[in-house]
Amino acid sequence: MHTVYLGLGSNIGDREYYLAEAVRRLEDSGVSIKVCSSIYETAPVGYVEQAAFLNIVVLGKTDLSAKDLLGKTQDIERSLGRTRDIHWGPRTLDIDILLYDSEQLKWEELQIPHPRMVERAFVIVPLAEIAPDICIPLNGGITPASLLPFMEGNEGVKQWKHLVWAK
Repeated sequence: MHTVYLGLGSNIGDREYYLAEAVRRLEDSGVSIKVCSSIYETAPVGYVEQAAFLNIVVLGKTDLSAKDLLGKTQDIERSLGRTRDIHWGPRTLDIDILLYDSEQLKWEELQIPHPRMVERAFVIVPLAEIAPDICIPLNGGITPASLLPFMEGNEGVKQWKHLVWAK
């Protein structure tokens, strides 16, 4: 059984619905969700001419391989209307595999730990809420709690509400 941390975001349509439905579909796809962070509202990064995002981080357990998990997350994104028209552009749903056990993987289509997670307050703030002391296997190992004081932009990550996603 593998321990995974996933980051989910949405900024089109009923953002809260997309997050909750994605969590339900992850469970239906072989990922047992153990913990879900609060929902945080954040300004967009990269392409900034778009609406604010809602973001969460979830802790799950799965027997899926990392590549199979990637396939499941992409299937869920597509089934909920995700299109990839503009890099970092508006989307109904984005699911990123942040951590997969303590593995470091680098394939063309997937890199774990997520290569930009430690630069993004919208990932580190919710991750620190649910797993402040989890080791992120980068630069000799760092934790979300140790990153928070140095995160640029964490003041722009606003706790919005708790996610209701149970079946």
